[in-house]
Amino acid sequence: MKIPNFGPAGNGARTIMLGGLLLLAAVVGVGAGSLAATMVSDGRAPSTGGDLAALGLTGSPSPSPTDLVVLVPTPAPTPTPEPTPILVPAPLTGLPVSVEASMQHVVAVMVDDHRDARPQSGFNAASQVWQVPAEGGIPRYMMIFQETVPGTVGPIRSARQYFIEWASEWKALYVHVGGAPNALATLRSKGRGELVYNADGFRFEGTQMWRDKTRLAPHNEYTDGRHLRAIAKIVGAADVPMTPTWTFGPAGSSWKRPTGMAIVVIYPYETISYRYDALTNTYPRFIDKSTTQQVDAGDGQPVAPSNVVILKVRFGPLNDGHPSKKRLEAEDVGSGEAIISSNGQVIHGTWRKAAIDAPTLLFGPDHQAVTLTAGQTYVQVLALSYPYAIVEGTPPDQGIRER
Repeated sequence: MKIPNFGPAGNGARTIMLGGLLLLAAVVGVGAGSLAATMVSDGRAPSTGGDLAALGLTGSPSPSPTDLVVLVPTPAPTPTPEPTPILVPAPLTGLPVSVEASMQHVVAVMVDDHRDARPQSGFNAASQVWQVPAEGGIPRYMMIFQETVPGTVGPIRSARQYFIEWASEWKALYVHVGGAPNALATLRSKGRGELVYNADGFRFEGTQMWRDKTRLAPHNEYTDGRHLRAIAKIVGAADVPMTPTWTFGPAGSSWKRPTGMAIVVIYPYETISYRYDALTNTYPRFIDKSTTQQVDAGDGQPVAPSNVVILKVRFGPLNDGHPSKKRLEAEDVGSGEAIISSNGQVIHGTWRKAAIDAPTLLFGPDHQAVTLTAGQTYVQVLALSYPYAIVEGTPPDQGIRER
């Protein structure tokens, strides 16, 4: 008998003799999806070779009823597991972010609040938004970005000394276009990282900042997060670990949140109101008497921070030789009244700032640091004469608890 020739062992097949029966093993195919087909005989010990005719195999072997075909899949390679990402609290919001995001250099951008500048861009990407009296009764925003790289930001406006002093708490990249004389003098002398890193639009317009031709000057200077990060590298504002100055905690239990709670702050130029939403635990924001929530033109989404802080600060006219501009100066170093709202609750406390570059700290009536909800904070700075109103809202039914 002739046995079919399956080629040498090196070609993927071999013949093994078990007593007088034949075990034929053939490996078919190559790769992760191949199968090995094996015909197994009665289990007696195999011979080590020899003449097939000597074993009396003169014809083609017939399969035995006990023969078994076993399909053995070739195991696929074990995938390498993805490492579990390490998350840490962002220093300005307390939200969980990557280590790299937590170290991104703080960027503070001066943003216009003239009616011709609306709707502005960048609100929702900011970690903090400060709104402060500026000149002629018109307030101005300072958007502070950290863990999130924003899209479009602007319109960008001029610098003020007290804004620089708040931005210096983080040695921020301070972005503006021109400014009051005393602010520009500070930026010339201490704008290389001593207080802040100076990023003036008069230097960077045309490269990292640009004019929106669809808007009227001076309410049309813009930039975006990618270009802000580029400016930071140019001026040497490196990414570094930062220590939080405010305390953050998780959102409060939903059954403790009031309904109908509201905050109103009044500037000579406009009225800002927040209407607390217990379902989302946020403070939707409204401008003047609008019934439509303020929207960020950068992302098209409504503005609704997690915390609202009112700081009462003494302001006076700035003696800069330009009385017609009605510029102001502020006593932002020291202490004063603070009204802090988080989780729909209101705390009447104080703010303290020990030096120009020291942090602005928030304390409750017990003189302990206030805990804010992790998320975005809006800071409404009011002159002592500017009024505000708090509607406490209706307390929840204390018999209701989360299930």
